[in-house]
Amino acid sequence: MTSQLLLSSSIIIVLSIMIPMMFLATSKLGVRNKGGRAKNTAYESGVSKAIGSSSNPFSVKFYLVALLFVLFDVEIIFMFPWALNVRELGFFGIAEMFTFMALLLAGLVYIYKAKALTWQ
Repeated sequence: MTSQLLLSSSIIIVLSIMIPMMFLATSKLGVRNKGGRAKNTAYESGVSKAIGSSSNPFSVKFYLVALLFVLFDVEIIFMFPWALNVRELGFFGIAEMFTFMALLLAGLVYIYKAKALTWQ
């Protein structure tokens, strides 16, 4: 056996024993606080009693706006290294970035025309 195989197998064995032992120790030695009725009530931003049901679904618009934010945030992540290396990339790099921005602009125009950003 090589030393790397012996080390990796011993680490796996130790972890497979220690992790369940830690879970068992925390369940046996930890403090149990039942809490009661006050612990099981809903608390939402300082309001002690929630208004309405918690099972009401959110509008899809919230998820769509969040997804669009992530999409255009990732665009900035791609543009930052390009801006740092624009001189080394030359004309081909500029053409690639304008193509990338044109595709994202086409997506934004599509979203705008589909009225995905209206709140009615």
